[in-house]
Amino acid sequence: MKLIAFAASNSKNSINKQLATYAGSLAGDVEVEVLDINDYEMPLFSMEREEELGHPAEARAFFDKIGNSDGVIISFAEHNGSYTAAYKNLFDWTSRIDQKVFQNKPMLLLSTSPGPGGASSVLAAAKNSAPYFAGDVRADLSVPSFYDVFDAEAQKLTDSALNDKLMTAVSLLTQ
Repeated sequence: MKLIAFAASNSKNSINKQLATYAGSLAGDVEVEVLDINDYEMPLFSMEREEELGHPAEARAFFDKIGNSDGVIISFAEHNGSYTAAYKNLFDWTSRIDQKVFQNKPMLLLSTSPGPGGASSVLAAAKNSAPYFAGDVRADLSVPSFYDVFDAEAQKLTDSALNDKLMTAVSLLTQ
């Protein structure tokens, strides 16, 4: 089994990337490739740019990464209650290749933030929209107050209740 994991953030120090990476490590004897969406940077999507450029190679490569995986872990950063501009742009370009961006892959959707909301607004939006883009959401989890519940040095959750929920969510992805 091969999973891909990534943060829906272009931050070099993304707490969501740390969470996605940690979730992948809980999958057991599974190959996990951690993607960085900075490797898929493209011009801002518009119909005119699509006419001019066609489908950028980065969008095709991202679509193929999803297609060649057996499951997807995404941890969403929240900007003003919604997706980050970097993720939304990547998603928009990729959806022009095929609206079924997630290709019926089982998905674990996560989110975290430094505050008590845990980026739950963007997680709810992602969970609700995923089926329209052929996403098979097996589990989702919001992790509030990241810096209080995650040990950056050990790269793991220190809150046992949250860790148990995450382990259950990962097991639902890999069933």
